[in-house]
Amino acid sequence: MEETPNKPDETPRDYKIMALLLQSHGVEDCDPSVINQLLEFSHRYTVDVLQDALVYAEHAKKPDIDMEDVRLAIQGRVNYSFTSPPEKEFLLELAEERNKHPLPLIPEKYGVRLPPEKYTLTGVNFHIVPERRNQTTAAPVITATSITARTGGAGAGVNSKPLGDSTGSM
Repeated sequence: MEETPNKPDETPRDYKIMALLLQSHGVEDCDPSVINQLLEFSHRYTVDVLQDALVYAEHAKKPDIDMEDVRLAIQGRVNYSFTSPPEKEFLLELAEERNKHPLPLIPEKYGVRLPPEKYTLTGVNFHIVPERRNQTTAAPVITATSITARTGGAGAGVNSKPLGDSTGSM
């Protein structure tokens, strides 16, 4: 590719026109992507209207598109593609009805509201049961029934025996 000299103004014509339209409506400054988005919307809208006008002309068995086909296509787009905002009175009625109900009270605890500890995965899901011996210094023993998940996991419904002891006595 050969390098072209830097031209003082390489901005596309459509971009300039869209910027002038925005300035004429009082928009002093905007992000360049806004102008690109408006250009894309106007191009898509124009193509869609002309395609609809072509369909109307073909339906009327006309060889070319005329002004009536374009008007009909625009009318169809306006009636079915764009919605008008609701009436101000309607919005005021909705606001009045909505504002009749008081806001909920702010909870005493701030932050994320979590369920009770027994329903969380971070809650304790086992119990350490001390072994029943005559000695008072015996270490605690974990039993099969004490290792149960809250959802009925391993050991649910099993008789309480110390682990590793098949006879049940020590």
